[in-house]
Amino acid sequence: MNHWIIAPIVLPALLAPFIIMVLRYHLELQRIFSVAGTVGLVGIALILTAQAAGGEIQVYELGNWPAPFGIVLVLDRLAALMVLLTSLLALAVVLYVLGSGWDKRGRHFHPLFQFQLMGVCGAFLTGDAFNLFVFFEVLLIASYGLMIHGGGPVRFKAGVQYVTYNLLGSTLFLFALGTLYAVTGTLNMADLAARVAELPAEDTALLRVGAVLLLLVFCIKAAVLPLHFWLPASYANAPLPVAALFAIMTKVGAYSIIRMYTLAFGPDVAITRGLAGDWLLPAALVTLAIGAVGILGSRHIARMVAFSAIASMGTLLIAVSLFTPQATAAALYYAVHSTLAAGLMFLIADLVMERQGGRIAGMTPMPQSGLIATLYFIGAIALAGMPPLSGFVGKLLVMDAARDAGDFAAIWAVILVSSLVTIIGLARAGSLIFWQSHDARHNTEPDPENVDKVEHQPSPEPMPGLAFCAVFGLVAGLVGLTLFAGPLMEYTASMAEQLYAPQHYIDAVLEGDKK
Repeated sequence: MNHWIIAPIVLPALLAPFIIMVLRYHLELQRIFSVAGTVGLVGIALILTAQAAGGEIQVYELGNWPAPFGIVLVLDRLAALMVLLTSLLALAVVLYVLGSGWDKRGRHFHPLFQFQLMGVCGAFLTGDAFNLFVFFEVLLIASYGLMIHGGGPVRFKAGVQYVTYNLLGSTLFLFALGTLYAVTGTLNMADLAARVAELPAEDTALLRVGAVLLLLVFCIKAAVLPLHFWLPASYANAPLPVAALFAIMTKVGAYSIIRMYTLAFGPDVAITRGLAGDWLLPAALVTLAIGAVGILGSRHIARMVAFSAIASMGTLLIAVSLFTPQATAAALYYAVHSTLAAGLMFLIADLVMERQGGRIAGMTPMPQSGLIATLYFIGAIALAGMPPLSGFVGKLLVMDAARDAGDFAAIWAVILVSSLVTIIGLARAGSLIFWQSHDARHNTEPDPENVDKVEHQPSPEPMPGLAFCAVFGLVAGLVGLTLFAGPLMEYTASMAEQLYAPQHYIDAVLEGDKK
């Protein structure tokens, strides 16, 4: 068996308790081990991506117990891409946290960060629906602690709301899994797909109930309207570097929809055909529209970025809901873009809030105003889907994939109008935060006693160079997505081809790893 497959789970799972038990009073050593572990995770993810690039589906049987009796991890192109995306985002976030000093504002940041990576990577690699639930709980438990890092009543209130809503989602997840197990007698994804295809017509009603419940759970994780209420307050009130890492968490929901509804409940399965798409497309359209309106109406920069994450999930799930190879390939490209863009904007929002607060209004000029304004301009272009960055490419791909859909006119209209509203909202916020602040400096009579404090106020970060390097790393990722859009689209097209030929996945898992 290929032991590299389990490494993205084992590495953070061992590192987190080591930091807690051995390094809990030594922040500098925690930082060294956390960064080293994250860099190691990037290296492992690159190895897995290279191994999966050829199209072979590899299976790791824990304890050497074969599926469906044992726990299996499965590596294919999609899982490898998502693990790589997680590791790259995590590296940018942990470097920013070190540069901004966020890990000093509370306890156990780095162990919780590593447990979060363990849960996310496990969710992408698992081949079992019940263990998908387990990894969901691991990442959610870690996210609870990260949510309230630094304390404060507002953050704690948002954390309680986040916990409550996601616990309800977890309960619904158990109901869905129980229903599916009662009908099929298995929760291994490959075995589930094989048994669903063989079920007689009289047993399909309860199966469809389980499939719908599972879809609702994944929609909660993906913040699909009307199940999105937890996200704006939770992400806006969390430490913004944590919110940047949370950009990958909504993609776990989208990934789960793609995985389960192309494998077990795919478009070729007669008893569940159209089940996800018929429900998901209208919800995704409304999610995109509400996200755009939220961007326009926000009065706080963190809340505005949280609504932009909702809008990007709407665009992503529009493509997912079409359930065609072309649309899924476009969705996977857009998923990479939207994760990097949302992470970038959350970090930029933190730079602004650390210097002049988060209110979208004319304030006193901030240190590094010109540099931060430039970064905001780049991030806004990416989020809004304007040329020349990858957001424009991604939205074009989604719209092109929707041309053959029956509702293509509504899809195009919502995407185009929402993009316009998003551009207006982001431009309005940028002009108020940066332009009016600049005008206020030149139009206000200077106070001899205070002018030096305004002009030469030191940066609030202990290592501002490292914080800005992390932000520029995400910008470089977006530029790379744009420059190499062609090769990446070929790769996502090969992923979609693999997803829509699920028999290869089923055979690889159920026949076991013979090597």
